[in-house]
Amino acid sequence: MKKEFLVYIAILVVALMFPVLVDDVYIMHTGVLAFIYILLATGLNLLTGYTGQLSLAHASFFGVGAYTSAILTVTYGWGFWPAIIASAVLAGVCGIFLGFPALKLKGPYLVMSTIGFVHITHELFLNWVSVTRGPMGITGIDFPPGFNLGEFAVDFSNPHHYFYLVLFWVVIVFIFVYSLINSKMGRGLKAIRENDIAAECLGINLKSYKLFAFSIGALFAGIAGSLYVHYIGYVSPDSFTLAESINILVMVILGGMGTLLGPIFGAVGITFLLENMRFLAEYRLIIYGIILMLIMFFAPGGLMGYVLKFTAGRNNEKLKMVQEDE
Repeated sequence: MKKEFLVYIAILVVALMFPVLVDDVYIMHTGVLAFIYILLATGLNLLTGYTGQLSLAHASFFGVGAYTSAILTVTYGWGFWPAIIASAVLAGVCGIFLGFPALKLKGPYLVMSTIGFVHITHELFLNWVSVTRGPMGITGIDFPPGFNLGEFAVDFSNPHHYFYLVLFWVVIVFIFVYSLINSKMGRGLKAIRENDIAAECLGINLKSYKLFAFSIGALFAGIAGSLYVHYIGYVSPDSFTLAESINILVMVILGGMGTLLGPIFGAVGITFLLENMRFLAEYRLIIYGIILMLIMFFAPGGLMGYVLKFTAGRNNEKLKMVQEDE
């Protein structure tokens, strides 16, 4: 447990030092996007990795959060903080709405229902012109208001400063998920993942637990959506398609499903990989696909799965050496 906390602290220190050590604005911009995707991947990992409910609807919740924050701030003049809370709540409600049909669906049928939800929300974003402005999107979304810390002014239009705002939410979400997974409810979610019938026989309320996982995963996506639009300053339906949901799922799988650090490594790795391959133009996605295939071939459990397997192997070797010495 002590080593585990040391790893978490080391990762946090690296994240805190990232804006200090990086001067390049483009790299900093990529870092901000990567940490927004950490929120998305962490929410999906709670639903898919820990509860075993495979969903391709995460881009929908991402879009609900983004559009809610954009509409409330631009159209109705709300402030950033009330808007991000409203975005999280509305996305969480949408998660519950999707969770109800999921209670009676499994496997490919569940996946198909989530795909249908993505198409429904995308059509709403595209055609509800009076509210979402349709394909034109919503522009003029302001950065969160800055403030002063003594002689130091915090300006969120600066990506170095905005990074810390996103990091703040990442830390909050990570602490929440860590506490949840190590609680009675967390053990219940993992039991549902392994065998929902056996879990129900043990007294676990499948309906409540699944709806909880859907709502919390969607809530995290709503927070990410709000942070995204206030950073980019623009929102359109093109950002919340099925392809985006698949991209988020790839981050979870690549990093390692059902692990705390997997979504972090997956989101950061995929975001920086795609951004650094832009010079390859139309060949970028081909090479990206080949890289993913190779990673899945050599590390089918994801990056964290490989690390855990390697660590377990080393521990077994040490134990064997001790036993031989005795």
